Amino acid sequence: MSDTANPKSEPFSNAEKDPDDWTTGDEKMTGAQASYRKTLSEEAGEPFDETLTKADASKRIDALQGRTGRGA
Repeated sequence: MSDTANPKSEPFSNAEKDPDDWTTGDEKMTGAQASYRKTLSEEAGEPFDETLTKADASKRIDALQGRTGRGA
């Protein structure tokens, strides 16, 4: 058995990284991000911007979750 920790169980996994540090953050947002953002945007009464990158979409999702009471 190896002493190497499982990187997926580390607290600093990719899911925990700042979106500005993502290597693919400048790519077009994913379909899942777009779908969830559209729902959150409608609930918050904000326009939906379909041109956001993955990183920007993640940041908007966080902000909209706060405004709508969803998430965390």
